[in-house]
Amino acid sequence: MATATKHISKNGKVSYHIRAYNGYDYKGKQIAHRMTWTPKPNMSEKAIQKELEKQKLLFEEKVKSNNLFDSNTTFEEYSKKWIENNRPPQLAPKTYERYKALLKDINTAIGHIKLVNLQSHHLQEFYNNLRESGVNRRGNYASSINLKEYIKKNKIVKTELAKKAGIAVTPLNKACKAEAHVSIQTAESIAKVLKQPVNKLFNIFHSNSGFADKTVLNYHRLIGSIMRQATRDRIIPYNIADRDYIKAPKVKRKEAIFLNDSQIELILSKLKYEDIKWRTALELLIYSGMRRGELFGLEWKDIDFENNLIHIYRTSQYIASMGIITKDTKNITSERTIKLPNIAFELLTEYRKWWFEMRSNMGDMWQNKITVTFADGKQEVVENDRLFIKDDSTPIHPDSLTAWTEKFIKKHNLPKFSPHSLRHTNASLLIANGVNIPTVSKRLGHANVSTTTKIYSHAIQAADEKAADILAEKLNPLNKNNR
Repeated sequence: MATATKHISKNGKVSYHIRAYNGYDYKGKQIAHRMTWTPKPNMSEKAIQKELEKQKLLFEEKVKSNNLFDSNTTFEEYSKKWIENNRPPQLAPKTYERYKALLKDINTAIGHIKLVNLQSHHLQEFYNNLRESGVNRRGNYASSINLKEYIKKNKIVKTELAKKAGIAVTPLNKACKAEAHVSIQTAESIAKVLKQPVNKLFNIFHSNSGFADKTVLNYHRLIGSIMRQATRDRIIPYNIADRDYIKAPKVKRKEAIFLNDSQIELILSKLKYEDIKWRTALELLIYSGMRRGELFGLEWKDIDFENNLIHIYRTSQYIASMGIITKDTKNITSERTIKLPNIAFELLTEYRKWWFEMRSNMGDMWQNKITVTFADGKQEVVENDRLFIKDDSTPIHPDSLTAWTEKFIKKHNLPKFSPHSLRHTNASLLIANGVNIPTVSKRLGHANVSTTTKIYSHAIQAADEKAADILAEKLNPLNKNNR
C-alpha cells in the first residue's frame, strides 16, 4: 500500500510526498518510487484526505503497471528514474558518478519544469548561467594551515582519521601539505572528525569563474540523452536538446599537450635515479602510450617477456563511492596487444626482480589473495598478481602516480606534464617519425582512426610538412640534372 507524508514548506505551502514500492534491486532491497501531490488552494481537510487516498491508489497502480510517467512528469522526476536505470554496469562507474553530479545542477535549474513544457530557451538560459562568474563551485578549494602539525601534536593515526572522515588516506596526506589543494568538502570532513573549526585548519578559497565551454557541453549532452529516452518512452513528441531545436555549446578544439624529444630525454635521465616502482610506471607510459588506468590494471600474466609484448585486458580506477575498482577496457579496441622496445623490457625485468624480492621480504604480511571490486559492484577474491602495488601489497591508487609525478617535476625543475600527457607524447613521437595513423590508433586503443586524427592534428600536420621537405630534398638533385 502506498504511504503519504505531509510536508510544509517555509512559506506554509502544504504538499504530500507519496511513496510506493514495486520489486527488489540486486541487493534484495525494495525499490521505492516517489511522487509529490499538492492540494488545490481552499480545499477542506476532509476533501484533501479523500483526494490524497485517491492519489495514493492511482500512484500505486502506476507503479505496479510500470506506467510511472505522463504529461505531468517533471524533468527531475524522469531524470532520477533515468539515472537509476543506468547504474553500472549500464554506465561506466566514473561516468555514472559524473552524471549524478551534473544532474544536481541541472535539476536545480530545470528540474521543476514538466518534460512536455521544457523548451530550448530554458536550456539556453541554463547554459548562459553556467558560464557566469562564481558559478563554478568546483574551482573552490581548501589548503592546509597547520593540519600536519595538529595531527602530529595530538598523535592522531592517519588511517583512523581517514576512515572516520570517510575519505582515503591519499587525499588526507594531500590535505596535510600547505601547497596542495583539496575540496572544501574534504576539509570540512576532516575538521568535523577533529572537532575543530574548518578555518582553524584550512584556508578556504572560492572561485570567481564560470564553467568552461567543454563542461557546458557535457551538461547539454546529458540533458540530450535523457530527453532522447523520454521520446522513446512516448512521454514527449521530440527532443528539444536536439540540434534541430538548439545549437550545442561550442567548444574550441584544444591540441593535446605533449613533450618534445629533448624534454623526454631529460625526464628519462632524471628517472634513472628514482624509486624503481615509479620509474617503471612512468617509463612504461612513455614507451607504450597506454592509459594510466590500463597501466595499473596490468598483471604479470599479461607480460610476454619472450616476445616483448604487453596484453591490455583491464583497467583500474578509483570511484569515490566504491574505492578502487577493476573494469573492462574503455572499448573493444582498447583490449589490445602492443610491442615495446628492448629497453622497456630490460626495466620490466629489473622491476619484476624487485617485486618478487618485496614479496619475499614481506613474508606472512604479503597478501597472496586480494578482493577485487568490479564495475557492477560485485567482488571476487583473486590471486595477487598486479604489477603496481602499495606497501601493503594491495592494488595501488591510480591518483598516487599523478601525485608522485608532481613531486618529481618540482624536485628536478622539469617542464609540467601529467601521466596522461605521456600518452599524447608517445603518439606524437610515433607520428613525427613516420608511423602510419592506423598503427598509432591501434596501439592507443582508439575506437576509430578519426579519433586519432582529431586529437593529433598538429602532429600530423607537422609530419606532413616534414614529408614535403624530404620529398623536395630527394627530388632536388633530379631537378638540377634536368636543367
